[in-house]
Amino acid sequence: MNFLDELLQEAEIKEEEQTEAYFDLLLLQIKQLTKQIEYNFSQSEKECSMINSFVLHKNAQLQEKIRWLEIKLEAFIKEKKEKTIALPNGTLKMHKKPDKVEIENLDLFLKKAKPEMLTVVPESYKPDMNKIKNYIKSKPVPPGIKITEGKEEFSYKLNGVEDGRAKETGIGVEQNSELRAVV
Repeated sequence: MNFLDELLQEAEIKEEEQTEAYFDLLLLQIKQLTKQIEYNFSQSEKECSMINSFVLHKNAQLQEKIRWLEIKLEAFIKEKKEKTIALPNGTLKMHKKPDKVEIENLDLFLKKAKPEMLTVVPESYKPDMNKIKNYIKSKPVPPGIKITEGKEEFSYKLNGVEDGRAKETGIGVEQNSELRAVV
């Protein structure tokens, strides 16, 4: 081999080494970018968790404040001794829930039950709560029955529209707003 061939061969080997080094460098860059993506997701999850925790804490404070204001509204309507008070921003209501009838001992009740207190299903008997309530209004409570007297309940309605209808909220009324976390 002559000198030129040796130089050419060395140059080709160096060029091949440099080409491999370049593509290895590309692999290294991909590896670093992938780690950066994983780090970004990890940080994002931590920050979302912190934000959710903050929002839940803030909303719990706001719910407590709402509860306190509801107690003041309930005290106001009780002091006025009115059933309904219409105000510019909403309506306060005080209403009695119906008495609740509960069968404590079904066997004892069925032994002493009057036919007008039962709904007859072929081959079985089942208490009819509405018939029992009506019966108890004028007669003594049959054995095996427990009466839980209905309590007065306070509620209020905010003026404004939500989904095309007025929103009723308050103590004893299922509220539509729940604590929500930001995701």
